[in-house]
Formats: sequence, structure tokens, C-alpha cells
Amino acid sequence: MVKEVEENIYLIDNPYAQNLLTIVRDKSTPYHVFRRILEELGFIVGVEISHSLPTYEVKVETPLGVKAKGLRLISDERIILIAIMRASLPFIWGLLKAYPKARLGVIVARRIEETKRFDEKGMLFDVEISYQKLPTIDNNDIVVVADPMVATGSTISRILWDVKKSKPLKVIVASIITTEHAINRIKSVYPETIFYTLSIDNELNENGFIVPGLGDAGDRSFGTS
Repeated sequence: MVKEVEENIYLIDNPYAQNLLTIVRDKSTPYHVFRRILEELGFIVGVEISHSLPTYEVKVETPLGVKAKGLRLISDERIILIAIMRASLPFIWGLLKAYPKARLGVIVARRIEETKRFDEKGMLFDVEISYQKLPTIDNNDIVVVADPMVATGSTISRILWDVKKSKPLKVIVASIITTEHAINRIKSVYPETIFYTLSIDNELNENGFIVPGLGDAGDRSFGTS
């Protein structure tokens, strides 16, 4: 179940997905369970973003020799998934299960904590991109930027400055938790962005971490600190 809470902002609130969200929020969840559930949530979010993908009607013949009206999605090959390393790795694996023919872009980015400052939209950070390899994007492509935690929106906003030059058909941000703060900042860069998430948490602490959030998704996925 997905509901549009604001224009182009979709909340995935079915009980099964929300149960998984509760498990990953729990600080006692072991890293290997956390990682597995992030992958499962990636698949769930992938299925739900199909609501925003182009479709077309077809007719197929059943084994009974009868024609049945059906619906098909745009080819996976028109979908470009962008993984923001490293936290999005398990999440992107789940999205790839939903769209196995999708092309995959990889960006290694980090926000520079020492550059924290505030503008009229709130807290933001400079972002350092140390590696970027993206497929060629054109105006027939659907770009899905995947990051399990979208806190201030600084990193995705930086990425979208580059992506929007290619004028993709649609841009979707897929996450597990985001904030209204991040949504507003990202929309200021690319107003047509579509958001799919399981929760919009309402607070950032002084370090720019989501509260209540679920901690550092990268560390919790890979057993590091």
C-alpha cells in the first residue's frame, strides 16, 4: 500500500514493510539481519515505485486460447539506478531484484562534516564526490537515486545538479527514511522529483542525523563503526 501524502511524495505504509522498518530501527538488530532487511526493503520500494513508471496495455493469449487484456511496464532497460556508496549497497541489491535489467550507476560521495552551515532551507553540507560512473542518460530514461537515509538532502541535491542536465523522463528518490527538510532541498534543485519512502522523520540533530532514524546505515549493514 502506498499513499500520496503530498504531490509526488509517496509513503509506503503497508504493515509488512512497516514491520521491517521497526526491525531496522531497533539498535539490537544484528548487522547481518539489518543488511538482509535493507535488501528486502529495496525490493519492496522497487515494487512500489512502479506506480510512477509508464505503462501500456497489451492483449495476451491464455492457455485456454482466450485473449486477455493486460498491462506492461516500461522496459527495465529504460531504468537507471544510481547507488550512493556505501550505505545504499544492500538497498540497491533489492531494487535490482525488482528491475533486473536496469542499468546501474555508482557514486562514491561523502558529506564534509566540517562544512555544516545553514541557509534559508536549513542545515546543509558540502559534498565530496571521489568516484562517479553513470550510464548515458537521455530523455526516455527513468532515473532512480537510491539512498536508505536521506537526511539533509545535500548529497542527492549535489548529484541531481549533474543528472538533470541530461533531462531524464523522470527522477525518483528511493529511500527508507527521509525528512521534510531533505525533500524541500532536493525539490529546490529538481522540482519534479518523485519520492518513495517508508517514513518521513521530523527531526535532525545538531550533527545532521535523522531522529529517531536508524543510525548509520552503512555501519549497521557491514558491522563497522
